[in-house]
Amino acid sequence: MAWYDEAIFYHIYPLGLTGAPKQNSYGEPVHRLNTLLPWISHIREIGCNALYIGPLFESVGHGYETTDYKKLDSRLGTNEDLTNFVSECHKQGIRVILDGVFNHTGRDFFAFQDIKNNRENSQYKDWYCNVNFWGINSFGDGFSYENWGGYDLLAKLNQHNPAVKDYICDVIRFWVREFDIDGIRLDAADVMDFNYMSSLRHVANEVKPDFWLMGEVIHGNYSRWANDGTLHSVTNYMLHKALYSAHNDHNYFEVAHTIKYVSGMAGDRLKLYTFVDNHDVERIYTKLKNKAHFVPVHVMLYTLPGIPSIYYGSEFGIEGRKERSSDDSLRPALNLEDYKDAVKTNSCTKLISALGRIRQNTPALTHGDYKELELQTTHFAYARTLDGKSVIVTVNNADNDVEMSLSCGDSAEYIGALTGERVCANGGRIQVKVLANFGEIWIPAEKCNERSAPIKMVEIKETPEPVKIVEKHEKTEPVKTHEEKKAEKVVVDLNKPYEDMSVEELQEAILEKMRRNGPVTDYMLGTVRENTHHGSLVNWVKSFN
Repeated sequence: MAWYDEAIFYHIYPLGLTGAPKQNSYGEPVHRLNTLLPWISHIREIGCNALYIGPLFESVGHGYETTDYKKLDSRLGTNEDLTNFVSECHKQGIRVILDGVFNHTGRDFFAFQDIKNNRENSQYKDWYCNVNFWGINSFGDGFSYENWGGYDLLAKLNQHNPAVKDYICDVIRFWVREFDIDGIRLDAADVMDFNYMSSLRHVANEVKPDFWLMGEVIHGNYSRWANDGTLHSVTNYMLHKALYSAHNDHNYFEVAHTIKYVSGMAGDRLKLYTFVDNHDVERIYTKLKNKAHFVPVHVMLYTLPGIPSIYYGSEFGIEGRKERSSDDSLRPALNLEDYKDAVKTNSCTKLISALGRIRQNTPALTHGDYKELELQTTHFAYARTLDGKSVIVTVNNADNDVEMSLSCGDSAEYIGALTGERVCANGGRIQVKVLANFGEIWIPAEKCNERSAPIKMVEIKETPEPVKIVEKHEKTEPVKTHEEKKAEKVVVDLNKPYEDMSVEELQEAILEKMRRNGPVTDYMLGTVRENTHHGSLVNWVKSFN
C-alpha cells in the first residue's frame, strides 16, 4: 500500500500564508518559508500526514508565472530553506508534494527571454505554442504566442517538443534530488498533452518509490487522466461542488448521485483528491448558508471514498470570498500564534482534529468498500466495510433530529466517534438518532481503542437564520434534467476533428455525449457552458468512452 492511499492532506499557498509581497523584485532572499516551520507540528496535531504546498519557485507575481523552476522564490527564501523545510516535515511524519506548473511559464523564464532577444534566431522559438513573429501581444513584443487562460503573462509551453519534455523531466529529478519531495500536483492538468503527462509518469516511477502525481482536473472523465499510464489521481471537483450545495439546498441526493457517477467513470480502485475548498475557490465557511453544516460537510469529506484535504485556515473556520475577481482574500497571511489553543477552544479546529484522528485509526474509512444505506433529502447514511466489519456514517442537514434504522452487519455494539454514544444492534440493525445539522461515525465497539476514543464535540453555531425544511422526510429524486432552450442550437459536424471545432461546437459535442449516458442535469449543463477553454474542452470531449 502506497503512502498516498492513507494520506490526509493539508494544503498551503505559501506566498499568501507568509504575507509575501504581491510582486517579486528579484532582490535578496527573504526567509519567509522558515516562518512556516511551526505549522508542521500544527499539521500533525490536527491529524494530517501529508502537505501539498505551492507554488514555491521563482516567479514574478502569484507564483504560476514561473521564472526559474530550480530556485525557491526569493520572497520565500533560498533552496536550502526548502530542503530544510521538507526535511523537518519528514522528521514529523509529513509527506510533501509541490505544485508543478508545467503547462506554461512566465515571461521572465529564460527560454521566453531568449525569444524576445533573438526572435527567429532563438533556439527556443519552438518551446512555446504558435509563436508568430508577424503577430502582436499585449506587451508589445512584436510577436504573438499562445497563452493560458487568455493571459499573455502565462506563455503556453509546447508540450510536443522533446526538448521541453526533457527539461521538465529534469526539473522533477532536480526537485527530488535537491529537496527530497514525495510527489507533485500538476497545475492545469486538464489542458495538458497526454503523451507529455506519460513522460512525467515515467520519471515519477524512476525517481522514488511511491512518488505521487496528482493533477488539477475540473471537467471530464477522471480516468482519462488518472490511470496506470499518466497520473495517480486528480482533483475531485464534482464532489467538491456536491458537498457544499447538497447542504445549502438540503439535498443529499446530489452527493449520492455524484458518488455513483464518479465511481462509474473512475472505478472504485481510483482514489481521488477530495476537498471542500482550496486557493482557487471560496472558503467552505463562507459558502455554507448555515454555518452549523460545517460539521456534516467535513464528516463526509473524511469518510467518503477519496483522499481528503484541508486548506490552511479553514480548520479555524475563517471566511474567504472572491472579491472583484481577486483571489487575495482566499490566500491570507495568518499568524499561528493567534490560533495556538484552537484545538481546545475553536469548535471547528476541534472537529477537524477529531476527524483526522478517527480516520487515521479507522482503516475502513480509507480502504473500506462504500455502500449507501439510506438516502433522504435531509439525511443520509452509508457504510464503509473492511474485512466484514462496517463503519456507518450518518449525516443530517435539517434543523431537527432524525431517527434512522440501519443495517449494520454482525457487530453487537457501535460507538459514536464524535459523541461517545453507544448503541446496541438488534437483528443486524441499529437504531440511531442523528442530531440536527450534525453527523456521526459509528464504529464497531470491538474496533475502538484508546487512539479512537470519542471526543465530545462542541456545537458549531450557525450565523444566518436556519432554513426550515417542510417536507423533511419526503424521498424525492432531486436530480432535475435541464429544460434546454429550443432556440438557436449549434449544429456539430461529428466528422470534424475536435481540434478544429469552436468552443461552442465542443460544448455541444460534450453535451451530446452526456445525453447518450443519461439525463443532463442543470449542474452538468452549467459546467459545460462555464468552460470556455478550448484545450480543456478538447481533452474533455475525448475523455468519454
